[in-house]
Amino acid sequence: MTRERQLEYCKVCKNQKFEINQGIICNLTNQKADFENECKKFEIDEQKVETNKEKGENEKKSRFAYGFSPKQIDDISVPNLTKQEAFIFAYETAKKLKWNIGFISESGFIAYTKYSMSSWSEEVQIKIEVGNINIKSECTGSQLIDWGKNRKNIDEFTSTFKQLEINNDILDLENEYEKISKGFVKKEDDIISSPLSKKEKISGIFSLLTPQDGYFVTPILININILIFAIMVISGVHFIMPTSESLLLWGANFRPLSIEGEWWRLLTSMFLHIGIFHLLMNMYALAYIGLLLEPYLGKSRFLSAYILSGIAGSVASLYWNELTISAGASGAIFGMYGLFLAMLSTNLIEKSARKSLLTSIGVFVVYNLVNGINGDIDNAAHIGGLISGAIIGYSFYPSLVKPNPKLKRNTIGLLTILTILTSFTILENTTSDIGKYEKDMALFVKLEEKALALYQLPQNSTNQQILEEIQINGLKSWEESLKLIEKVDTYELPDIIHQRNAKLKEYCELRIKSFEAIVKSITEDTSEFDDEISNYNIQIEQIINELTQSN
Repeated sequence: MTRERQLEYCKVCKNQKFEINQGIICNLTNQKADFENECKKFEIDEQKVETNKEKGENEKKSRFAYGFSPKQIDDISVPNLTKQEAFIFAYETAKKLKWNIGFISESGFIAYTKYSMSSWSEEVQIKIEVGNINIKSECTGSQLIDWGKNRKNIDEFTSTFKQLEINNDILDLENEYEKISKGFVKKEDDIISSPLSKKEKISGIFSLLTPQDGYFVTPILININILIFAIMVISGVHFIMPTSESLLLWGANFRPLSIEGEWWRLLTSMFLHIGIFHLLMNMYALAYIGLLLEPYLGKSRFLSAYILSGIAGSVASLYWNELTISAGASGAIFGMYGLFLAMLSTNLIEKSARKSLLTSIGVFVVYNLVNGINGDIDNAAHIGGLISGAIIGYSFYPSLVKPNPKLKRNTIGLLTILTILTSFTILENTTSDIGKYEKDMALFVKLEEKALALYQLPQNSTNQQILEEIQINGLKSWEESLKLIEKVDTYELPDIIHQRNAKLKEYCELRIKSFEAIVKSITEDTSEFDDEISNYNIQIEQIINELTQSN
């Protein structure tokens, strides 16, 4: 029980004073009384406790908890139990409920409910105070509403605890406490070191965006993503459904461009998002994993893992997808989830917490990967980020078990070199039919310009000059153009481009027939081919209009 609570419920001590070394102390004992050390002269005012209890019970309690980390907090008044007795009954209650008990200390313990249809493996913190037990049930997953699960945990604990207290089945409380106390963690590793403890500091949206100790890099990354999206929208990009042209202009990942010297798209695409909803979902996932993971990794490991797994996700997307325009932080975020899964498979995190978090993180990953199969989602980036993140996580393990600044720097450096070398190797060995198509079509345009130079000849050109132009440049250029169209039509291209190629092929064939008719008209010095040439020109004009309208 805190100093304030002891002063509130003590029948003896009604005064307090401030002492410069200890802070607020009991005027009766001249000692700081906190939940670690019971005041020997403390005598609880049971009537006041009962009054407050009735007041609390009369207050309507919400069954559902909402927020970034949904939780419920409540107190169980135990005026007739010592701290040790309260501890034993609370401990036995958790065991009776078949919760997985993890951290145990003199001040309480942490337990995890089992994963089931009625529970998402919530974390339950039990704090033993003088005359009181504080119980907090909190979701370990990323959900925004708990659907009453936390309140159910507290209610089940309270009713089971009261039943045990009434039955008093534990015969040797002192001996039982002696056994349990052997498993107490060190004071510096008390229950405040819970994997969810950093989430306690998140009180609102602005705290998610504010760098703080143990949560420094994550909010900076979130702010950068939001800032870039805001600038995009201000510049005219649609905030719900950006066009492909807008995304490519701002640096989205696209194989035909990325492998042709624009490698920087592997990095820039990580900070672009395809609409506001895409941004919000990714930033929520990033904040959640950042709160859990950054306190373990520290700034440099977290940032390097995020960037490297993001690049790996971009490379995987580029390798797997021929024509997908890829953007978003999800590859990097999946990398952080992969890293955390790697950590959860080691002994870096306490066993009970590890089991609970492994379930909730695993469900999140599997759900999103399965969801990506049916939707218009870049699962290649997700899988690439996830696998690379797991590899990075195992690579960090030695420097996390035995902290060593030099080993940490060397690990980050080696991972960076390997990621860069692997990425450029894949870029160099990845081809794009679209890229080849665009190059060939650029050549087609030059050949067409060369062939159409016939129509740029002066009006006073002789028939001989016209014939030479057609035979040397015209027909040869159209024949080469026709072969080029037949070649590009063998590439793996979208159906719409193949349809366009069919029109271009017909266009080239008509041009050849038209030029051949002009040659015959000149060499035979006759006008009988004029209608044929005119008919060809009408068909050519029609194809040009169709191609223009389809662009």
